[in-house]
Amino acid sequence: MSANPATFNALGRALVQQGRLVQADATAIQAEATKAGLMFVQQLIASKKLSAREVSQFAANTFGYPLLDLNAVDFDALPINLIDSKIVANRRVIALGKRGNRLFVAVSDPSNEQVMQEVKFATGMTMEPVVVEDDKLNNIVKRITEGGGKALEKMVEDVELPDEELEAQPDVVTEDIDDAPVVKYVTKILLDAINGGASDIHFEPFEKFYRIRYRTDGILYDVAQPPLAIKEKIASRIKVVSKLDISEKRVPQDGRMKLTMSKTRAIDFRVSTLPTLFGEKICMRILDPSSATLGIDALGYDPDQKENLMNAITRPYGMVLVTGPTGSGKTVSLYTCLNILNKPGINISTAEDPAEINLPGVNQVNINDKAGLSFPVALKAFLRQDPDIIMVGEIRDIETGEISIKAAQTGHMVLSTLHTNDAPQTLTRLMNMGIAPFNIASSVIMVTAQRLARRLCTCKKPVDIPEEALLRAGFAEDQLDGSWQPFAPGGCDLCKNTGYKGRLGIYQVMPISEEMERIIMKNGNAIDLADQAKRENIKDLRTSGLIKVMKGLTSLEEVEGVTNE
Repeated sequence: MSANPATFNALGRALVQQGRLVQADATAIQAEATKAGLMFVQQLIASKKLSAREVSQFAANTFGYPLLDLNAVDFDALPINLIDSKIVANRRVIALGKRGNRLFVAVSDPSNEQVMQEVKFATGMTMEPVVVEDDKLNNIVKRITEGGGKALEKMVEDVELPDEELEAQPDVVTEDIDDAPVVKYVTKILLDAINGGASDIHFEPFEKFYRIRYRTDGILYDVAQPPLAIKEKIASRIKVVSKLDISEKRVPQDGRMKLTMSKTRAIDFRVSTLPTLFGEKICMRILDPSSATLGIDALGYDPDQKENLMNAITRPYGMVLVTGPTGSGKTVSLYTCLNILNKPGINISTAEDPAEINLPGVNQVNINDKAGLSFPVALKAFLRQDPDIIMVGEIRDIETGEISIKAAQTGHMVLSTLHTNDAPQTLTRLMNMGIAPFNIASSVIMVTAQRLARRLCTCKKPVDIPEEALLRAGFAEDQLDGSWQPFAPGGCDLCKNTGYKGRLGIYQVMPISEEMERIIMKNGNAIDLADQAKRENIKDLRTSGLIKVMKGLTSLEEVEGVTNE
Protein backbone atom coordinates (compact mmCIF):
# COMPACT_ATOMS: atom_id res chain seq x y z
CA MET A 1 0.00 0.00 0.00
CA SER A 2 1.42 3.34 -1.03
CA ALA A 3 1.79 6.23 1.35
CA ASN A 4 -0.51 9.18 1.21
CA PRO A 5 1.09 12.33 -0.21
CA ALA A 6 -0.07 14.11 2.90
CA THR A 7 2.69 12.34 4.86
CA PHE A 8 5.27 14.35 2.96
CA ASN A 9 6.07 17.98 3.66
CA ALA A 10 4.58 20.66 1.41
CA LEU A 11 7.48 20.53 -1.06
CA GLY A 12 7.15 16.75 -1.47
CA ARG A 13 3.37 16.97 -1.94
CA ALA A 14 3.73 19.68 -4.56
CA LEU A 15 6.32 17.68 -6.50
CA VAL A 16 4.07 14.61 -6.54
CA GLN A 17 0.92 16.57 -7.43
CA GLN A 18 2.63 18.30 -10.36
CA GLY A 19 4.15 15.08 -11.67
CA ARG A 20 7.75 16.05 -10.98
CA LEU A 21 8.26 13.12 -8.60
CA VAL A 22 6.74 9.65 -8.46
CA GLN A 23 4.89 9.00 -5.20
CA ALA A 24 6.89 5.84 -4.48
CA ASP A 25 10.14 7.73 -4.86
CA ALA A 26 8.87 10.52 -2.61
CA THR A 27 7.93 7.96 0.05
CA ALA A 28 11.36 6.33 -0.11
CA ILE A 29 13.16 9.69 0.02
CA GLN A 30 11.11 10.77 3.05
CA ALA A 31 11.86 7.52 4.86
CA GLU A 32 15.60 7.79 4.16
CA ALA A 33 15.63 11.44 5.24
CA THR A 34 13.94 10.58 8.54
CA LYS A 35 16.34 7.70 9.14
CA ALA A 36 19.41 9.82 8.40
CA GLY A 37 18.16 12.87 10.31
CA LEU A 38 18.11 15.01 7.17
CA MET A 39 15.56 17.33 5.66
CA PHE A 40 13.44 16.10 2.77
CA VAL A 41 15.09 18.53 0.33
CA GLN A 42 18.59 17.28 1.25
CA GLN A 43 17.71 13.64 0.66
CA LEU A 44 15.83 14.54 -2.54
CA ILE A 45 18.94 16.11 -4.07
CA ALA A 46 21.17 13.31 -2.76
CA SER A 47 18.90 10.81 -4.58
CA LYS A 48 19.63 12.66 -7.86
CA LYS A 49 15.99 12.53 -8.88
CA LEU A 50 16.19 16.30 -9.30
CA SER A 51 19.14 18.69 -9.25
CA ALA A 52 19.53 21.45 -6.66
CA ARG A 53 18.85 24.01 -9.37
CA GLU A 54 15.66 22.28 -10.54
CA VAL A 55 14.37 22.03 -6.95
CA SER A 56 15.08 25.71 -6.22
CA GLN A 57 13.34 26.87 -9.41
CA PHE A 58 10.34 24.64 -8.70
CA ALA A 59 10.07 25.84 -5.08
CA ALA A 60 10.32 29.51 -6.05
CA ASN A 61 7.65 29.19 -8.75
CA THR A 62 5.31 27.00 -6.71
CA PHE A 63 5.39 28.91 -3.43
CA GLY A 64 5.85 32.38 -4.92
CA TYR A 65 9.14 33.38 -3.32
CA PRO A 66 12.12 35.13 -4.96
CA LEU A 67 15.02 33.00 -6.24
CA LEU A 68 18.63 33.99 -5.46
CA ASP A 69 21.98 32.69 -6.71
CA LEU A 70 24.21 32.52 -3.60
CA ASN A 71 27.32 32.77 -5.79
CA ALA A 72 26.40 36.43 -6.29
CA VAL A 73 26.40 37.06 -2.53
CA ASP A 74 29.50 38.34 -0.73
CA PHE A 75 29.90 35.92 2.17
CA ASP A 76 31.79 38.44 4.30
CA ALA A 77 28.92 40.93 3.97
CA LEU A 78 26.35 38.50 5.40
CA PRO A 79 24.93 39.48 8.84
CA ILE A 80 25.79 36.08 10.28
CA ASN A 81 25.22 37.14 13.90
CA LEU A 82 21.46 37.63 13.41
CA ILE A 83 20.74 33.89 13.64
CA ASP A 84 22.36 31.61 16.21
CA SER A 85 24.96 29.35 14.60
CA LYS A 86 23.27 26.24 16.06
CA ILE A 87 20.03 27.10 14.24
CA VAL A 88 22.02 27.80 11.07
CA ALA A 89 23.64 24.36 11.30
CA ASN A 90 20.55 22.38 12.33
CA ARG A 91 17.91 24.16 10.27
CA ARG A 92 20.04 25.15 7.26
CA VAL A 93 18.90 28.76 7.14
CA ILE A 94 21.08 31.86 6.83
CA ALA A 95 20.32 35.55 7.24
CA LEU A 96 20.75 37.68 4.13
CA GLY A 97 19.81 41.01 5.65
CA LYS A 98 17.11 42.87 7.50
CA ARG A 99 14.86 45.81 6.80
CA GLY A 100 13.08 47.18 9.83
CA ASN A 101 11.51 44.19 11.58
CA ARG A 102 11.72 41.96 8.49
CA LEU A 103 14.50 39.39 8.27
CA PHE A 104 15.35 38.04 4.81
CA VAL A 105 16.53 34.45 5.07
CA ALA A 106 17.94 32.01 2.50
CA VAL A 107 16.36 28.55 2.51
CA SER A 108 16.24 25.70 0.05
CA ASP A 109 12.76 24.57 1.18
CA PRO A 110 10.52 27.58 1.87
CA SER A 111 7.58 25.28 2.68
CA ASN A 112 9.14 24.13 5.97
CA GLU A 113 7.01 26.09 8.44
CA GLN A 114 8.80 24.58 11.44
CA VAL A 115 12.07 26.24 10.40
CA MET A 116 10.36 29.59 9.82
CA GLN A 117 8.67 29.53 13.21
CA GLU A 118 11.86 28.56 15.05
CA VAL A 119 13.87 31.39 13.46
CA LYS A 120 11.03 33.86 14.07
CA PHE A 121 10.91 32.88 17.74
CA ALA A 122 14.71 33.15 18.12
CA THR A 123 15.06 36.53 16.38
CA GLY A 124 11.75 38.20 17.14
CA MET A 125 11.47 39.29 13.50
CA THR A 126 9.12 38.52 10.62
CA MET A 127 10.52 35.99 8.16
CA GLU A 128 10.90 36.78 4.44
CA PRO A 129 12.10 33.55 2.73
CA VAL A 130 14.35 33.70 -0.32
CA VAL A 131 14.84 30.43 -2.23
CA VAL A 132 18.40 29.26 -2.93
CA GLU A 133 20.02 26.11 -4.28
CA ASP A 134 20.60 23.55 -1.54
CA ASP A 135 24.21 22.71 -2.46
CA LYS A 136 25.24 26.37 -2.41
CA LEU A 137 23.36 26.88 0.84
CA ASN A 138 25.24 23.93 2.32
CA ASN A 139 28.60 25.56 1.44
CA ILE A 140 27.63 28.81 3.19
CA VAL A 141 26.32 26.95 6.26
CA LYS A 142 29.63 25.11 6.53
CA ARG A 143 31.61 28.34 6.35
CA ILE A 144 29.48 29.97 9.03
CA THR A 145 29.57 27.02 11.40
CA GLU A 146 33.32 26.64 10.90
CA GLY A 147 33.84 30.24 11.95
CA GLY A 148 34.51 31.76 8.52
CA GLY A 149 32.85 35.04 9.42
CA LYS A 150 34.79 35.39 12.68
CA ALA A 151 38.02 34.89 10.76
CA LEU A 152 37.33 37.99 8.70
CA GLU A 153 36.29 39.95 11.79
CA LYS A 154 39.59 38.99 13.43
CA MET A 155 41.47 39.94 10.28
CA VAL A 156 39.84 43.38 10.24
CA GLU A 157 40.86 43.86 13.87
CA ASP A 158 44.44 42.74 13.18
CA VAL A 159 44.93 45.09 10.22
CA GLU A 160 46.64 48.33 11.20
CA LEU A 161 45.61 51.68 9.72
CA PRO A 162 47.48 54.65 11.20
CA ASP A 163 45.44 57.08 13.30
CA GLU A 164 48.18 59.33 14.61
CA GLU A 165 47.42 61.90 11.87
CA LEU A 166 44.29 62.90 13.79
CA GLU A 167 46.44 64.55 16.46
CA ALA A 168 47.97 66.81 13.84
CA GLN A 169 44.51 68.05 12.77
CA PRO A 170 42.81 69.23 16.00
CA ASP A 171 40.02 71.02 14.12
CA VAL A 172 38.81 67.81 12.51
CA VAL A 173 35.38 66.58 13.58
CA THR A 174 36.59 63.19 14.75
CA GLU A 175 33.27 61.46 15.32
CA ASP A 176 32.79 61.21 11.55
CA ILE A 177 36.18 59.58 11.10
CA ASP A 178 36.22 57.39 14.18
CA ASP A 179 32.76 55.99 13.44
CA ALA A 180 33.59 52.32 14.13
CA PRO A 181 31.26 50.80 11.48
CA VAL A 182 32.70 53.08 8.79
CA VAL A 183 36.27 52.29 9.84
CA LYS A 184 35.59 48.56 9.69
CA TYR A 185 33.69 48.91 6.42
CA VAL A 186 36.52 50.78 4.70
CA THR A 187 39.06 48.26 6.00
CA LYS A 188 36.94 45.40 4.72
CA ILE A 189 36.65 47.02 1.27
CA LEU A 190 40.45 47.29 1.13
CA LEU A 191 40.95 43.69 2.30
CA ASP A 192 38.45 42.32 -0.21
CA ALA A 193 40.19 44.23 -3.00
CA ILE A 194 43.60 42.84 -2.03
CA ASN A 195 42.33 39.28 -1.64
CA GLY A 196 40.43 39.52 -4.92
CA GLY A 197 43.50 40.61 -6.88
CA ALA A 198 42.16 44.08 -7.71
CA SER A 199 44.54 46.78 -8.95
CA ASP A 200 42.36 49.82 -8.20
CA ILE A 201 39.41 50.77 -5.99
CA HIS A 202 36.97 53.51 -7.03
CA PHE A 203 34.68 55.28 -4.54
CA GLU A 204 32.17 57.21 -6.66
CA PRO A 205 29.40 59.53 -5.37
CA PHE A 206 26.40 60.29 -7.59
CA GLU A 207 23.19 62.20 -7.04
CA LYS A 208 21.08 59.26 -5.88
CA PHE A 209 23.56 56.50 -5.09
CA TYR A 210 27.13 55.81 -4.01
CA ARG A 211 29.14 53.17 -5.86
CA ILE A 212 32.32 51.21 -5.09
CA ARG A 213 34.08 49.41 -7.92
CA TYR A 214 37.20 47.24 -8.21
CA ARG A 215 39.38 47.02 -11.29
CA THR A 216 40.28 43.35 -11.64
CA ASP A 217 42.27 42.05 -14.63
CA GLY A 218 41.84 45.45 -16.28
CA ILE A 219 38.03 45.50 -16.05
CA LEU A 220 35.93 47.53 -13.59
CA TYR A 221 33.30 45.62 -11.58
CA ASP A 222 30.63 46.97 -9.20
CA VAL A 223 31.13 45.49 -5.73
CA ALA A 224 28.99 47.59 -3.38
CA GLN A 225 26.53 50.46 -3.11
CA PRO A 226 26.71 51.69 0.50
CA PRO A 227 24.16 54.25 1.78
CA LEU A 228 24.61 57.67 0.24
CA ALA A 229 24.54 59.20 3.73
CA ILE A 230 27.99 57.80 4.64
CA LYS A 231 29.90 59.08 1.60
CA GLU A 232 31.44 61.95 3.58
CA LYS A 233 32.51 59.63 6.41
CA ILE A 234 34.16 57.22 3.96
CA ALA A 235 35.99 60.07 2.21
CA SER A 236 37.12 61.55 5.55
CA ARG A 237 38.41 58.21 6.80
CA ILE A 238 40.45 57.56 3.66
CA LYS A 239 41.81 61.13 3.54
CA VAL A 240 42.93 61.10 7.16
CA VAL A 241 44.92 57.88 6.90
CA SER A 242 46.35 59.12 3.57
CA LYS A 243 47.61 62.34 5.23
CA LEU A 244 45.38 64.56 3.09
CA ASP A 245 43.62 67.76 4.15
CA ILE A 246 40.07 66.64 4.94
CA SER A 247 38.79 70.22 5.11
CA GLU A 248 39.80 70.81 1.47
CA LYS A 249 37.15 69.45 -0.86
CA ARG A 250 37.46 71.88 -3.78
CA VAL A 251 40.71 70.74 -5.40
CA PRO A 252 42.21 67.32 -6.22
CA GLN A 253 44.68 65.84 -3.73
CA ASP A 254 47.19 62.98 -3.88
CA GLY A 255 48.45 60.91 -0.98
CA ARG A 256 49.55 57.50 0.19
CA MET A 257 48.54 55.08 2.90
CA LYS A 258 49.74 51.71 4.15
CA LEU A 259 47.75 48.68 5.26
CA THR A 260 49.75 46.40 7.55
CA MET A 261 48.47 42.89 6.91
CA SER A 262 50.95 41.09 9.15
CA LYS A 263 54.49 41.39 10.48
CA THR A 264 55.86 40.39 7.09
CA ARG A 265 53.37 41.96 4.69
CA ALA A 266 52.23 45.53 4.14
CA ILE A 267 50.30 46.92 1.17
CA ASP A 268 50.68 50.52 0.00
CA PHE A 269 47.89 52.49 -1.63
CA ARG A 270 48.29 55.52 -3.85
CA VAL A 271 45.27 57.72 -3.16
CA SER A 272 43.81 60.36 -5.46
CA THR A 273 40.77 62.53 -4.72
CA LEU A 274 38.72 64.41 -7.32
CA PRO A 275 35.91 66.91 -6.58
CA THR A 276 32.79 65.98 -8.59
CA LEU A 277 29.27 67.38 -8.73
CA PHE A 278 28.06 65.20 -5.87
CA GLY A 279 31.12 64.79 -3.67
CA GLU A 280 34.69 63.59 -3.79
CA LYS A 281 35.52 60.65 -6.03
CA ILE A 282 38.43 58.66 -4.60
CA CYS A 283 40.62 56.30 -6.57
CA MET A 284 43.08 54.04 -4.75
CA ARG A 285 45.84 52.22 -6.65
CA ILE A 286 46.95 49.05 -4.83
CA LEU A 287 50.74 48.77 -4.75
CA ASP A 288 51.70 45.28 -3.65
CA PRO A 289 55.49 44.92 -3.13
CA SER A 290 55.18 41.16 -3.68
CA SER A 291 54.48 41.85 -7.38
CA ALA A 292 58.10 42.97 -7.77
CA THR A 293 59.41 39.71 -6.35
CA LEU A 294 57.48 37.36 -8.61
CA GLY A 295 60.54 36.80 -10.76
CA ILE A 296 61.00 37.29 -14.47
CA ASP A 297 59.54 33.88 -15.34
CA ALA A 298 56.16 34.88 -13.89
CA LEU A 299 55.84 37.88 -16.22
CA GLY A 300 55.27 35.79 -19.34
CA TYR A 301 58.35 36.50 -21.48
CA ASP A 302 59.08 33.90 -24.16
CA PRO A 303 62.47 32.14 -23.63
CA ASP A 304 64.26 34.14 -26.35
CA GLN A 305 62.75 37.41 -25.08
CA LYS A 306 63.82 36.64 -21.52
CA GLU A 307 67.38 35.88 -22.66
CA ASN A 308 67.61 39.15 -24.61
CA LEU A 309 66.25 41.16 -21.66
CA MET A 310 68.61 39.56 -19.14
CA ASN A 311 71.59 40.17 -21.44
CA ALA A 312 70.65 43.84 -21.73
CA ILE A 313 70.01 44.71 -18.07
CA THR A 314 73.18 42.95 -16.86
CA ARG A 315 75.44 45.02 -19.11
CA PRO A 316 77.57 47.61 -17.28
CA TYR A 317 76.08 50.62 -19.06
CA GLY A 318 73.45 51.64 -21.60
CA MET A 319 69.74 52.45 -21.64
CA VAL A 320 66.84 50.01 -21.57
CA LEU A 321 63.41 51.48 -22.31
CA VAL A 322 60.04 49.90 -21.43
CA THR A 323 57.06 51.24 -23.33
CA GLY A 324 53.31 50.79 -23.43
CA PRO A 325 50.07 52.56 -22.45
CA THR A 326 49.02 53.26 -18.87
CA GLY A 327 48.15 50.05 -17.04
CA SER A 328 50.21 47.77 -19.28
CA GLY A 329 52.48 46.55 -16.47
CA LYS A 330 55.57 48.69 -17.18
CA THR A 331 56.16 49.43 -13.50
CA VAL A 332 56.08 45.76 -12.49
CA SER A 333 58.51 44.90 -15.31
CA LEU A 334 60.93 47.63 -14.24
CA TYR A 335 60.75 46.70 -10.57
CA THR A 336 61.28 43.04 -11.44
CA CYS A 337 64.47 44.02 -13.30
CA LEU A 338 65.56 46.19 -10.36
CA ASN A 339 64.92 43.32 -7.96
CA ILE A 340 67.19 41.08 -10.05
CA LEU A 341 69.92 43.74 -10.10
CA ASN A 342 69.53 44.69 -6.42
CA LYS A 343 72.66 43.12 -4.92
CA PRO A 344 74.95 44.21 -2.05
CA GLY A 345 77.67 45.48 -4.38
CA ILE A 346 75.34 47.63 -6.52
CA ASN A 347 74.13 51.21 -5.90
CA ILE A 348 70.66 51.78 -7.37
CA SER A 349 68.79 55.09 -7.38
CA THR A 350 65.28 55.71 -8.76
CA ALA A 351 63.33 58.90 -9.52
CA GLU A 352 59.59 58.32 -9.71
CA ASP A 353 56.36 60.30 -9.69
CA PRO A 354 55.52 58.83 -7.25
CA ALA A 355 57.50 55.79 -6.04
CA GLU A 356 54.96 52.99 -6.31
CA ILE A 357 56.61 49.96 -4.72
CA ASN A 358 59.04 50.06 -1.84
CA LEU A 359 62.20 48.06 -2.58
CA PRO A 360 64.61 47.68 0.37
CA GLY A 361 68.17 48.38 -0.73
CA VAL A 362 67.10 50.79 -3.50
CA ASN A 363 67.38 54.58 -3.01
CA GLN A 364 63.97 55.82 -4.14
CA VAL A 365 63.18 59.51 -4.69
CA ASN A 366 59.69 60.96 -5.08
CA ILE A 367 59.50 63.73 -7.67
CA ASN A 368 57.99 66.93 -6.22
CA ASP A 369 57.69 69.63 -8.89
CA LYS A 370 56.17 72.15 -6.46
CA ALA A 371 59.26 71.92 -4.25
CA GLY A 372 61.58 72.11 -7.26
CA LEU A 373 62.51 68.41 -7.26
CA SER A 374 61.94 67.55 -10.91
CA PHE A 375 63.26 64.59 -12.93
CA PRO A 376 66.23 66.59 -14.28
CA VAL A 377 67.13 67.88 -10.79
CA ALA A 378 66.96 64.36 -9.34
CA LEU A 379 69.04 62.91 -12.20
CA LYS A 380 71.76 65.52 -11.81
CA ALA A 381 71.90 64.72 -8.09
CA PHE A 382 72.08 60.97 -8.83
CA LEU A 383 75.18 61.44 -10.97
CA ARG A 384 76.95 62.88 -7.92
CA GLN A 385 75.86 59.90 -5.78
CA ASP A 386 78.12 57.30 -7.42
CA PRO A 387 75.27 55.20 -8.92
CA ASP A 388 75.61 51.94 -10.83
CA ILE A 389 71.98 51.79 -11.95
CA ILE A 390 69.49 54.63 -12.39
CA MET A 391 65.77 54.19 -12.93
CA VAL A 392 63.78 57.16 -14.27
CA GLY A 393 60.03 56.79 -13.86
CA GLU A 394 59.27 58.37 -17.25
CA ILE A 395 61.09 60.39 -19.90
CA ARG A 396 58.67 63.27 -20.46
CA ASP A 397 60.83 66.03 -21.92
CA ILE A 398 64.09 66.68 -23.75
CA GLU A 399 65.98 67.71 -20.59
CA THR A 400 65.16 64.43 -18.78
CA GLY A 401 65.94 62.48 -21.96
CA GLU A 402 69.31 64.13 -22.53
CA ILE A 403 70.50 63.71 -18.93
CA SER A 404 69.39 60.05 -18.97
CA ILE A 405 71.28 59.43 -22.22
CA LYS A 406 74.42 61.14 -20.90
CA ALA A 407 74.23 58.94 -17.81
CA ALA A 408 73.99 55.85 -20.05
CA GLN A 409 76.98 57.05 -22.08
CA THR A 410 79.15 57.66 -19.01
CA GLY A 411 79.11 54.18 -17.52
CA HIS A 412 75.66 53.80 -15.91
CA MET A 413 72.79 51.42 -16.61
CA VAL A 414 69.63 53.50 -17.08
CA LEU A 415 66.10 52.05 -17.04
CA SER A 416 63.08 54.15 -17.98
CA THR A 417 59.63 54.19 -19.59
CA LEU A 418 57.84 56.01 -22.39
CA HIS A 419 54.25 55.99 -23.58
CA THR A 420 54.40 54.69 -27.15
CA ASN A 421 52.53 51.93 -28.99
CA ASP A 422 55.47 49.68 -29.87
CA ALA A 423 59.25 49.41 -29.66
CA PRO A 424 60.20 51.05 -33.03
CA GLN A 425 58.03 54.10 -32.30
CA THR A 426 59.92 54.65 -29.03
CA LEU A 427 63.13 55.55 -30.83
CA THR A 428 61.40 57.97 -33.20
CA ARG A 429 59.63 59.54 -30.19
CA LEU A 430 63.04 60.34 -28.67
CA MET A 431 64.11 61.92 -31.96
CA ASN A 432 60.87 63.96 -32.07
CA MET A 433 61.65 65.25 -28.57
CA GLY A 434 64.80 66.79 -30.02
CA ILE A 435 67.41 64.29 -28.84
CA ALA A 436 70.21 63.90 -31.38
CA PRO A 437 70.05 60.61 -33.36
CA PHE A 438 73.74 59.78 -32.67
CA ASN A 439 73.08 60.05 -28.91
CA ILE A 440 70.13 57.65 -29.18
CA ALA A 441 72.09 55.19 -31.30
CA SER A 442 75.06 55.18 -28.92
CA SER A 443 73.10 54.78 -25.68
CA VAL A 444 69.86 52.79 -26.18
CA ILE A 445 70.64 49.07 -26.14
CA MET A 446 67.11 47.65 -25.92
CA VAL A 447 63.45 48.66 -26.15
CA THR A 448 60.60 46.46 -24.92
CA ALA A 449 56.94 47.14 -25.60
CA GLN A 450 54.25 45.36 -23.63
CA ARG A 451 50.55 44.82 -23.07
CA LEU A 452 48.55 42.90 -20.49
CA ALA A 453 45.99 40.35 -21.71
CA ARG A 454 43.54 38.49 -19.54
CA ARG A 455 44.49 34.87 -18.89
CA LEU A 456 41.88 32.19 -19.59
CA CYS A 457 40.47 30.50 -16.50
CA THR A 458 40.58 26.71 -16.08
CA CYS A 459 36.96 26.66 -17.28
CA LYS A 460 38.10 27.57 -20.81
CA LYS A 461 36.40 25.71 -23.65
CA PRO A 462 37.64 24.69 -27.12
CA VAL A 463 36.36 26.83 -29.97
CA ASP A 464 36.40 26.44 -33.76
CA ILE A 465 37.66 29.55 -35.56
CA PRO A 466 37.50 29.71 -39.38
CA GLU A 467 40.90 29.50 -41.07
CA GLU A 468 40.24 32.81 -42.84
CA ALA A 469 39.79 34.56 -39.48
CA LEU A 470 43.01 33.04 -38.12
CA LEU A 471 44.97 34.18 -41.20
CA ARG A 472 43.42 37.64 -40.94
CA ALA A 473 44.49 37.80 -37.27
CA GLY A 474 48.12 37.26 -38.27
CA PHE A 475 48.74 33.51 -38.15
CA ALA A 476 50.99 32.08 -40.87
CA GLU A 477 49.61 29.27 -43.04
CA ASP A 478 52.20 26.80 -41.74
CA GLN A 479 50.99 27.48 -38.15
CA LEU A 480 47.51 26.21 -39.03
CA ASP A 481 48.58 22.58 -39.09
CA GLY A 482 46.03 21.28 -36.57
CA SER A 483 48.64 20.75 -33.85
CA TRP A 484 47.01 23.23 -31.47
CA GLN A 485 43.53 24.14 -30.32
CA PRO A 486 42.20 27.69 -29.74
CA PHE A 487 40.15 28.26 -26.61
CA ALA A 488 37.41 30.69 -25.64
CA PRO A 489 36.35 31.88 -22.17
CA GLY A 490 33.91 29.65 -20.32
CA GLY A 491 32.50 30.71 -16.98
CA CYS A 492 32.67 29.35 -13.44
CA ASP A 493 32.58 30.44 -9.79
CA LEU A 494 36.35 30.84 -9.67
CA CYS A 495 36.40 33.53 -12.38
CA LYS A 496 32.98 34.98 -11.46
CA ASN A 497 31.67 33.76 -14.82
CA THR A 498 33.97 36.04 -16.82
CA GLY A 499 36.03 33.19 -18.27
CA TYR A 500 39.28 34.95 -17.32
CA LYS A 501 41.41 34.79 -14.17
CA GLY A 502 44.56 36.89 -13.86
CA ARG A 503 46.61 38.49 -16.60
CA LEU A 504 49.73 37.71 -18.60
CA GLY A 505 52.22 39.89 -20.44
CA ILE A 506 52.58 40.16 -24.21
CA TYR A 507 55.96 41.56 -25.21
CA GLN A 508 58.04 42.89 -28.07
CA VAL A 509 61.67 42.75 -26.98
CA MET A 510 63.86 44.61 -29.48
CA PRO A 511 67.64 44.71 -28.94
CA ILE A 512 69.23 47.57 -30.88
CA SER A 513 71.46 46.00 -33.54
CA GLU A 514 74.18 47.73 -35.54
CA GLU A 515 71.84 47.93 -38.53
CA MET A 516 69.18 49.62 -36.39
CA GLU A 517 71.80 52.08 -35.15
CA ARG A 518 72.56 52.96 -38.77
CA ILE A 519 68.85 53.51 -39.48
CA ILE A 520 68.60 55.83 -36.44
CA MET A 521 71.73 57.75 -37.52
CA LYS A 522 70.11 58.31 -40.93
CA ASN A 523 66.97 59.70 -39.28
CA GLY A 524 65.00 56.59 -40.22
CA ASN A 525 61.36 56.38 -39.13
CA ALA A 526 59.42 53.80 -37.12
CA ILE A 527 58.44 51.87 -40.26
CA ASP A 528 62.10 51.44 -41.26
CA LEU A 529 62.93 50.18 -37.77
CA ALA A 530 59.92 47.83 -37.72
CA ASP A 531 60.96 46.35 -41.08
CA GLN A 532 64.49 45.78 -39.80
CA ALA A 533 63.14 44.17 -36.61
CA LYS A 534 61.10 41.81 -38.78
CA ARG A 535 64.20 40.90 -40.78
CA GLU A 536 65.94 40.10 -37.49
CA ASN A 537 63.06 37.79 -36.48
CA ILE A 538 61.97 40.00 -33.60
CA LYS A 539 58.37 39.19 -32.74
CA ASP A 540 55.99 42.16 -32.66
CA LEU A 541 53.20 42.41 -30.10
CA ARG A 542 50.58 40.69 -32.24
CA THR A 543 52.88 37.76 -33.07
CA SER A 544 53.79 37.33 -29.38
CA GLY A 545 50.10 37.38 -28.51
CA LEU A 546 49.24 34.76 -31.12
CA ILE A 547 51.84 32.43 -29.59
CA LYS A 548 49.97 32.76 -26.27
CA VAL A 549 46.77 31.82 -28.14
CA MET A 550 48.46 28.72 -29.57
CA LYS A 551 49.52 27.72 -26.04
CA GLY A 552 45.93 28.05 -24.81
CA LEU A 553 46.82 30.80 -22.33
CA THR A 554 44.43 33.44 -23.67
CA SER A 555 41.78 33.89 -26.35
CA LEU A 556 42.21 35.29 -29.85
CA GLU A 557 39.59 37.92 -29.07
CA GLU A 558 41.63 39.16 -26.10
CA VAL A 559 44.88 39.35 -28.10
CA GLU A 560 43.19 41.22 -30.94
CA GLY A 561 41.74 43.66 -28.40
CA VAL A 562 45.01 44.54 -26.67
CA THR A 563 47.24 44.57 -29.79
CA ASN A 564 44.89 46.37 -32.18
CA GLU A 565 46.87 49.51 -32.98
